[in-house]
Amino acid sequence: MTGEDQAMFDDLDVHALTRRPGVKWSRAEPDVLPAWIAEMDFPPAPAVREALLRCVDEDLGYPSWDGRPTQIPLRTAFAERMRERYGWVLDPGHVREFTDINQGLQAVLRVATGPGDGVAVHTPTYPPFLETVTSMERRVHPVPYTLHNEGWVFDSERLDRELADGGCRVLLLVNPHNPTGRVLRREELETLAELALRHDLLVVSDEIHSDLVHDPHRHIPFASLSPEVAARTVTLTSATKAFNVPGVRCAVAHVGAAEVRAALSRPTHLYGEPNTFGVAATLAAWRDGDSWLSRLRPVLARNAALVREEVPDGIGYRVPEASFLAWLDCRALGLGTDPYTFFLEKARVLLNDGRAFGPGGEGFVRLNFGTSPAILRDILSRMREAHAGI
Repeated sequence: MTGEDQAMFDDLDVHALTRRPGVKWSRAEPDVLPAWIAEMDFPPAPAVREALLRCVDEDLGYPSWDGRPTQIPLRTAFAERMRERYGWVLDPGHVREFTDINQGLQAVLRVATGPGDGVAVHTPTYPPFLETVTSMERRVHPVPYTLHNEGWVFDSERLDRELADGGCRVLLLVNPHNPTGRVLRREELETLAELALRHDLLVVSDEIHSDLVHDPHRHIPFASLSPEVAARTVTLTSATKAFNVPGVRCAVAHVGAAEVRAALSRPTHLYGEPNTFGVAATLAAWRDGDSWLSRLRPVLARNAALVREEVPDGIGYRVPEASFLAWLDCRALGLGTDPYTFFLEKARVLLNDGRAFGPGGEGFVRLNFGTSPAILRDILSRMREAHAGI
């Protein structure tokens, strides 16, 4: 890593960060270090920044694809990226755009399910997905992840039995998984595909963390397993997590299920069109940002190891296989189901409350290690000191 790279990822000024108007730092009190929402502290890739500046300098008028969604360049860019990275060949005409992953999920559930239908989802899971399912009057069908020697796993035989009642219409897959950081292996994906086919499930696969998989693990797009699987899968993804630009609000969906694809086109303007900044940032990230990404990933792997070395004794932690999020098991600390409040009040560290992640999240917190080593060490030191005072 060059000196310039080192500065980009390691020389973060905490005082400058506290002046950021974004949600991560602005919601923390002045003496609190935020390690919660899934947003890194690093500046975005230079290619992304330059693309956004060009938009400001050159043209903020209606984009060239206005009123012609088939001309939106994201569709081809996504198809090219999937072919180059994973060998998954797809039809760009089956790609749709959304403001973010959550809108994409809501749109799919709106056209593919009805009130009372079940949605199977690995738990614990990303809180907005749980909120989406329940607020749309669909039923959450938990598929628990449990920790074994080999990592976080689910019981496929139990899932098969529970799906037999026919109440579930959708399998909501989050891979790489948030919050555990688990990357499913091919045989696990094939098992889920077999269950989806047997029980006639639509699969919605959130793969937003796929660009942040740590070696030696590899991401496999669920829809790439076979044409038959692709025909019942909606793949959701975005450049916003890996390239740290969540504010640009841009996501894509490969809609392999023909009936869902047709339904999403009616009425024509219900879901809007992507904005110029979101498209420009995503194109720059996917086409010109991989050199920056290749420098980021070792930084995240180093930080994940640093958490393992300096996390307080008694906290269970398995190094994640992807992303910049640590899922910490605090149940042995004697803090009950709410270690979040303890670390906020006693350590002055803002984490994510595990209870928000649904069944299996009680007694856990999620820690974001996408920051500099100095800030991360301060976070972990505060947590150790608070723990020592119990």
